[in-house]
Amino acid sequence: MFGPAPAKRTLEAALRDVASQKPAVRAEAVSDLVPYAATAREQVVRAIEGALRVDEHAAVRAAAAIALADTKAVEALPALLLAVEDVDPYVRQMAITALGEIGDVRATGRLRRALADERPEVRFQAVIAFPRVCAQQADAIEAVMQATHDDDPLVCHIALRMFEELGESSGELPPLGMARARALLDHASPLVRAAAAVVTARFGDPVGHPVLAEIVGGKLHEVDREDEAAAIELCGELGLAASRSALERRAFGLRLGFGRDPLRWHARVALARMGHERAIRDILSELGAWDRHKRTLAVAAAGRARLSAARGAIAAMRGDERKADQGAVEEALAVLAAEVDA
Repeated sequence: MFGPAPAKRTLEAALRDVASQKPAVRAEAVSDLVPYAATAREQVVRAIEGALRVDEHAAVRAAAAIALADTKAVEALPALLLAVEDVDPYVRQMAITALGEIGDVRATGRLRRALADERPEVRFQAVIAFPRVCAQQADAIEAVMQATHDDDPLVCHIALRMFEELGESSGELPPLGMARARALLDHASPLVRAAAAVVTARFGDPVGHPVLAEIVGGKLHEVDREDEAAAIELCGELGLAASRSALERRAFGLRLGFGRDPLRWHARVALARMGHERAIRDILSELGAWDRHKRTLAVAAAGRARLSAARGAIAAMRGDERKADQGAVEEALAVLAAEVDA
C-alpha cells in the first residue's frame, strides 16, 4: 500500500515547508520527506513526528501518519499510539494503518480498543492492523472472528480477508475461520458472500463454487473488484465448467454499452488455465507483439495460466528490459519451472 515516492523537494526545502502557513504545503512537505529517511533518518522522523503531534490540521496529521508508515518509524510509536485517539476519524485510521505497517507488538492494546471504535471505518483499519501486531495467533483469530459479526458489511468483508491472510501465513485457514466463512456464504451482503466464496475456495472447500460462478457470470452485483478478479482466477484454477461460457464472454465479447470487460485479461488467463484453445493461442501470439507492455502482459498471463509452451519465448526475453519487464519474466519462468518439477 505504501512506498517511498520520488522526492519533489530537497531535504532542506521539505524541512522548511513543514512549517509553512499553508496546510496543503505542510502535508506535501511531510510526504516529500519520506525518501530522505534513508540518509537523514533522525532529522526526517523528528519532523514528521512533530507534524503528527502538533499540527492543527487533520490532513497534515494524517499525511504524517502515512509518512511514518512509509518510513517504518518504530521510534515514533508513542506518537502513533496517541494519534489512535485523535479527534479526527481519518487521522485515527491512518495512525492505525501505520501501526499495522510497522508491526510492533506494543501497539496491541491500543489496537484492541480500536476494534470497538464507534466509527466503522476505524474498526475496518483496526481489523487489518491488529493481526499484524498481535503476538498470539489465537488472539488475532478471536479478534477477526468477532469482526465477522460486525453490522457493517465492509468490516465483515475485511475480516474475511484477514482470515485469508492468517491462513496464508500458517499454510491453512484456521478451522474457526473456515466454518465462519462457510456460514457467511448466506450473508445478506453480496460483498460478504463473494469474499466468503473466495476464501473457502482458496482453502479447498467447494461449498462456495456456485457463488464463484455467479460472480463470474455477473449475477452477483456490488462485489469488490479484487474479489471478482479472484473469482475469475479460481474458476480457471479449479476448472469450473459452469463458468466457461461466462469467461468466454468476458474474455472475447463486448458488454453492451460498456465496451470491453475490464477483467478480460483475468478471464482469458482463466480460460487458458482450463485448456481453452483460443485463449492459449492469443496469449502465445502476444508474446511476440511489437508493444513491450503487451508482451509483458502476455508473459504474466502465460505464467499464471501455466503455459509450458511459452517457456522458450519467455526465456528469450530474460536479461533484456526492452523486451519485457524482467520481474514478470522471472516470476513466469519460476512458475513454469515449478510446474515441470511437479
